Amino acid sequence: MSWVTILILAGLWGASLGQYNEEEDLAWLQYYLRQSRVASYNYMPYYEDENPPYAYSYPAAPDTEPEPGPEPQQAPSWQCPQECDCPPNFSSAMYCDTRNLRYLPFVPSRMKYVYFQNNLITSIQEGAFDNATELEWLALHNNQISSEKMGKRVFGKLKHLERLYMNNNNLTKVPSPLPRSLRELHLSYNQISKVPSNALEGLENLTALYLSHNFIFEMGASLKGLKSLILADLSYNHLRKVPDGLPMSLEQLYLEYNYINAIPDDYFQVSPRLLYVRMSHNSLTNQGLSTNTFNSSSILELDLSYNRLQKIPRVNTNLENLYLQGNQINEFSISSFCSVVDVMNYSRLQVLRLDGNEIKRNAVPPDAPLCLRRATVIEI
Repeated sequence: MSWVTILILAGLWGASLGQYNEEEDLAWLQYYLRQSRVASYNYMPYYEDENPPYAYSYPAAPDTEPEPGPEPQQAPSWQCPQECDCPPNFSSAMYCDTRNLRYLPFVPSRMKYVYFQNNLITSIQEGAFDNATELEWLALHNNQISSEKMGKRVFGKLKHLERLYMNNNNLTKVPSPLPRSLRELHLSYNQISKVPSNALEGLENLTALYLSHNFIFEMGASLKGLKSLILADLSYNHLRKVPDGLPMSLEQLYLEYNYINAIPDDYFQVSPRLLYVRMSHNSLTNQGLSTNTFNSSSILELDLSYNRLQKIPRVNTNLENLYLQGNQINEFSISSFCSVVDVMNYSRLQVLRLDGNEIKRNAVPPDAPLCLRRATVIEI
């Protein structure tokens, strides 16, 4: 290439630079040079109405505990840590996932979506996110973070944080305090044993709480103040009683695989929007239930399979799916579904599972077809 051509290209390059912000040009150039040396990552931006660009997986933790990494170095706000990838077409996202990181790199202030999942991180130092106060999504799942190695107010300045993923770590307690802006909290697959009543205090915007696969034996009234909560997943824990004071906004409650043997009177009546209740694989007995425990007009699906029930509990006529398989039920009581059986009074039940009980097929009462006229699946 001749010197004349080189000078012309240089002039065009200089003219092009004059049209853009200097910091953005430097960031782009740095990104381009870095990408020319290492393999590129084809990440696409995503938003609330799209699926996240990372897949949930739970790899086994290594046998040896990684040593703490170096303290992250401060850097200009436009810069991207060399351990991570910051696509220029999605400048508010930083991808540091699946890179065997043992520490948290510096997070530039412009970032809103940061991904540290699938690494070997064991600690979060105090002030780790103080520079990135605009964060909305923070993914820290599938690491080895312990509660003892987290700063006391590490999330304190994240006033815009909406989603926090810390599932599959070594947490022994719920991080606190958490920002009031939080909408989703993912803490499944940890080692949490107790959730104090004030652990979730102030989270009035929280809509989804995932605490499954822990060792929780006590919840207290920690759900009571969550005025926007729609989904609570407390399955696969060690609960012996249901949480006190369900929120009025609750729509989905998952309590399967616990040790619950009783439910207080009118327990579900305080949640008029409740649609799905799953309590399979517990220790429920008819002695631990009142006559109208499940007679809630809002519930559409009720899973009581694999408990110790000997009779079909009374349910509301609006219920659509009832799962009772794997109990000790020995009679088919039509009064459990219809208090009065006639042309105008009938159950909306569509699916009824009674298999794995002690009921005989010839024990079905003759008025069952009239009461259960909507049913398409009845298994005995």
